[in-house]
Amino acid sequence: MESQDHLLAEARRYGYIEGDQVWLRPLLTFPARQVGQVKESADASLVYFAQRFTLFRSKVEELLQKIEESDNKGSYLMKALHLKEQVGSYDALGDFESLYHRLTEAEESIKVTINRNREKNLATKIGLIQEAEALHDTIDWQAGSDKLKDLRQGWIKTGPVEKHLVDELEARFQAAVDAFFARKKEFLAEKKSMTNRVYDQYKDLIHKSEALQSSNEFEETTRKLKVLQQQWKEIDGTLPRKQANDLWTRFRAAHNHFFERLKVHIESKRQEQQFTPGGNSGEDNLSRKRALVAEAQALLQRPMQEAVTRAKELQAAWKKVGPVRGEESDRVWEQFILACDKVFEMSALEHYMRKRPVATEASTPQNQAALRIQALQEFIKYDQQEQDVLQENLGKLSDSPSNEAFRTMLQGKIRAFDRKIRTKNDLIAMFRQQTVG
Repeated sequence: MESQDHLLAEARRYGYIEGDQVWLRPLLTFPARQVGQVKESADASLVYFAQRFTLFRSKVEELLQKIEESDNKGSYLMKALHLKEQVGSYDALGDFESLYHRLTEAEESIKVTINRNREKNLATKIGLIQEAEALHDTIDWQAGSDKLKDLRQGWIKTGPVEKHLVDELEARFQAAVDAFFARKKEFLAEKKSMTNRVYDQYKDLIHKSEALQSSNEFEETTRKLKVLQQQWKEIDGTLPRKQANDLWTRFRAAHNHFFERLKVHIESKRQEQQFTPGGNSGEDNLSRKRALVAEAQALLQRPMQEAVTRAKELQAAWKKVGPVRGEESDRVWEQFILACDKVFEMSALEHYMRKRPVATEASTPQNQAALRIQALQEFIKYDQQEQDVLQENLGKLSDSPSNEAFRTMLQGKIRAFDRKIRTKNDLIAMFRQQTVG
């Protein structure tokens, strides 16, 4: 603490006693003014008001120290101005003039810092605006939304700019944000409308298919269902995966139901046919069917497009051959259908492989075979998943007679997947021989 003598000397330097009043001498533009009254004695009063100045000076020095150490100097501007105003009214005796100058210097320094910061803030906000405006043509709506969220946070965290620029900058930034979300809203509305149109197209084909699934006009209904299948493929648009799967399952169920009935119908017609004296014998029919089997089994050696066309011709020819009695009928049919399935599965595989980019090292026959094995194994996984779902649905089906048609359909589809999986495994075995070779 300052000594009493030093305080008294400082008090007499900046103040004086007149009558029973204590006065502060004129300073800066301020005239002399009364700061208090003499109480116990003149010297004691002078010392008291010198001590008050010490307290005031401590406040000023504490503030100046905080300003010096702070990264956000602008936040102390009002406190500096408030203390500067008190220089002309604070009741004390001391060197107010030096404090006034120090506070003025601090004020000017803060204003320079504020102006510099506002220039930086202006540059930052212009950059944020430009980034927002750059999203004008983007169609990556999720990334754009995330980007604008980050830009908004950056905008909020950026300090102030000159007041006359605030409204203009805010309006420009908000306009860019609003323009993006307006386009996004319009896109989503159009997407929803398109999705609804696609959904309605699929539902219409499903209703038409379900109306035909129990028809006994087998030839005409087969033609109509083939047309509906082609129309299904030609629908231009996509749906959410689960919704698309549900619709496809329902559409396919109607078609499978009919074609399972068609197979039963054809088989019953074959069994009803009688051998006529002038007609083909069972042995003749068996020979013809074995010839068809042999040709079908050799189709994999032919160009694939030609093989597919011939396989369809052989299937048509098979239907025209008369019945074969006994166990040999099932055996020769199994051989024939397996041979045709291999052609169709191979065709689908080659179509898939043509779409895949092929690395240079995959050009050897062994590598080509290995890639096809890998693709077939993936296809089997999907087939198995589909079959598992069907098996699960079959297990959940009650024994009600009303479910019998649906049960038959599910059982037929499960058998079809058994055949598809067996065919793919046969092809895998064939390709493995090529990798060894």
